[in-house]
Amino acid sequence: MPPTTKGTGHAERRASHAEPQAGPAEPPAGDAEHRTGHAESQAGLRRLLDLLDRGAPAEEFARPAARAREAGAAAADLAALDEATDVALRVHRTLGAHRRREAELTALFDTASDLAALRDPDAVLRAIVRRAKLLLGTDVTYLSLNDEAAGDTYMRVTDGSVAAAFQQLRLGMGEGLGGLVAQTARPYVTGDYQHDPRFHHTGAIDSAVRQEGLRAILGVPLRLGSRVIGVLYAADRAAREFAREEIVLLSSLADHAAIAIDGARLLEETRAALVDLNAATETIRAHSQAMRRAEQAHDQLTDLVLRGGDAGDVADGIAALLDGGVLIHDVDGVELARTAAAPLPPPAQAVAASRASGRAVPQDGTWVCAVLAGPELLGSIALTGRPELADADRRLFERASVVTALLLLLRRSVAETEDRVRGELLNDLLSPTGDPVSLAGRARRLGVRLDSGHAVFVTHSESASRQRLLAAAHRVARARSGLAGLHHDGVVLVTPTGAPGDDARTLAAELGQAVGAAVTVGAAGPAQDSAGLPGAHAEASRCLSALRALGHAGHGAALADLGFVGMLIGEQADLGGYVRATLGPLLDYDAERGTELVRTLEAYFGEDRSLTRAKAALHVHVNTVVQRLERVGRLLGGDWNSPARSLEVQLALRLHRLTPSV
Repeated sequence: MPPTTKGTGHAERRASHAEPQAGPAEPPAGDAEHRTGHAESQAGLRRLLDLLDRGAPAEEFARPAARAREAGAAAADLAALDEATDVALRVHRTLGAHRRREAELTALFDTASDLAALRDPDAVLRAIVRRAKLLLGTDVTYLSLNDEAAGDTYMRVTDGSVAAAFQQLRLGMGEGLGGLVAQTARPYVTGDYQHDPRFHHTGAIDSAVRQEGLRAILGVPLRLGSRVIGVLYAADRAAREFAREEIVLLSSLADHAAIAIDGARLLEETRAALVDLNAATETIRAHSQAMRRAEQAHDQLTDLVLRGGDAGDVADGIAALLDGGVLIHDVDGVELARTAAAPLPPPAQAVAASRASGRAVPQDGTWVCAVLAGPELLGSIALTGRPELADADRRLFERASVVTALLLLLRRSVAETEDRVRGELLNDLLSPTGDPVSLAGRARRLGVRLDSGHAVFVTHSESASRQRLLAAAHRVARARSGLAGLHHDGVVLVTPTGAPGDDARTLAAELGQAVGAAVTVGAAGPAQDSAGLPGAHAEASRCLSALRALGHAGHGAALADLGFVGMLIGEQADLGGYVRATLGPLLDYDAERGTELVRTLEAYFGEDRSLTRAKAALHVHVNTVVQRLERVGRLLGGDWNSPARSLEVQLALRLHRLTPSV
C-alpha cells in the first residue's frame, strides 16, 4: 500500500477511536472467508490426531494443511497447523520406531526360546546364523569361534556363502574386521571393507572376501561375561551403511547366542562326564571324605575356642591340621598369634582378594584367608610352608577362618563389655558427687591405680565418627593402663602421666592415625587422686575449646601451652569484663544497628591489615571496609590500631570468638 494510503488508514483508525460510531459497523470484506479458513485449520488439527490414532502413512499428514490453504486460512493459523504437522510427523516416526523395536524384541524372544530348545551344538550354531539372516535381511551371515590354543578365530558356520575359501577362513587376533572384534570385544562395522583403512588387511582375508563378493560387513562379539568366545557377522555384497538399530539388534542376538552356545557346550560336557560314571563316583567319594575331615577339624577347633582357648591355641591347632606355619592378625594388622612361622605382616592385596572372593588365595608361597563376620573384616590368617594346597586342605583352611572369626568375635565381645565397665567408672570419676573410696576400689579391680598422678584428655574430631574415635580411645587407654569413655557427649581419656601437654600431642597423633582424620586433644592435670579429676576435666574441656577457637584443630596441648590465652582461661579470669571493656562500643553498635564492625575488624587483623584482602574476605567493596574502620576509630579511639592497643583488641576479639556469650 502507498504511504499516503497508510497515513490515511492511521488517521481513520485514530478517528474511529476518538469518536464512537452511531451504529454497528459493516463486516469487512473477506471475514466470511477468514472464518471458513480458521474453521478449516481447527479441523485440520483434529484430523492430524485422527491420522496418528489410525497409524496413517506419512504422506497423508500434509493434507490437512493443504485443505486449510485452499480454504483461505490466515497466515497465523497456517503456521500453527504447519507446526502441528511437524510435531505429528515426529510422533508418527517415534511410534513407528517403537513398533519396529517391539517386533525386533519379539523376534529376539522367539530366538531365545528356539535356541533354548536345541541340544546339539552344531544345530545351535546353524540356528543362530539363520536367525541373524532373517532378522537383518542381509546376503550372508556367518559365525566364527575363538581358538584359545591357536590364538585366532576360525569360521565355524555360514549361511548364504558360496566361496569355499571364505568358509574355511582363519583370522589372527586383530586381523581383518573379525579378528579386531574378537580381540577388542567391541562391535565393528564397515560400509565397504576392501577400501576401509581402519582394518589390518591380509592377503588371505582380502582374497576370501573378494571371492565371496562381500563389501558391507557388521561384526559383533559373542561374550560370556568378560570372555569373548567368537564373532557373529552380517554382510551384504553391495556397499551400504548399517543403522545403529541393526548393530543393537545383532548384538542382542549375539548375547542370546553366546548363552545358548555355552549351554550346549555344558550339556555336551555333562554327557561326556556321565560316560565315565565310575570315575565320577570315585571323585564324589573322595570329596565326601575331604568334607568329613574338614567338618571334624572345624568341630575340633570350635570346641577349642568354646573351652576358652586363645588365638595361640587356634594357631597351634591349624598348624597341626595342615602341617604348616600359621599367623593370625586382627583387622588393624596386629599379630595375635604365630606358630612355626617367621613374623610376616598380612599382605593387604591378598587379604582384599580373599575378602572379595570369600576364598583363600595364594601369594608368594603363602596362603591367605580373610576372617569375616558377614561382610565385616575381622582380621586374616596366613599359612606358610605349603605353597601347593589341595582342594580338600584349602577348604579346611577356609573353615579354620570361620573358627578364627568366632574367636575374634568372642574377644571383641569381652573387650566391649570391659570397655563399657571402664566407661561407667570414668563417668563416675568425673562426677563431683562420687565416693573417692568406692571409686578407688573399683579402679583397682580394673587394674587402674588412682594414687598416682592422672591427667584428663578431652578429644574432638570434625570428620571421624564419635564411635570410631571412642573405639580408638579404648585401645589407647588399655595400652596405657587408663580409662576411656563418653562423658558429656565427648570422648575422654584418663591415663597416668606427669606431662599432660606432651601426652596430649602424642595422643592427637595416635588417635588421628587410628581414625584417619584430624583429632584435637585438650589436656589437664595431673590430679593426685580421684577428687581432682572433675576439675581437671573442666580445665581440659576449656583447653579443647581454646584450641578449636584458635584454629589449632588436629593438635594437642594443655592450657600451659597456650600462653596468655591459656592463663586467662585456666585461672577463670573475668573474660566478659575484659571483652566488654575493650570491644563494648563496637558490640553495642552492632547490636543496635545490625552492622558488622566486629566482623570487619576480625577480617582486617586476620588478613594482616590488608584492606584488599579484607574486602575479599567480607565480600564488600574496599570503600565499605574503609568506612567501617573509620567508624571503629571513632568508637574505640584514634589509637586503636597502634601496636600496644591493637594487641589488646586482637586478644579481645579472640576471646569473644572463644566465649561468644560474654
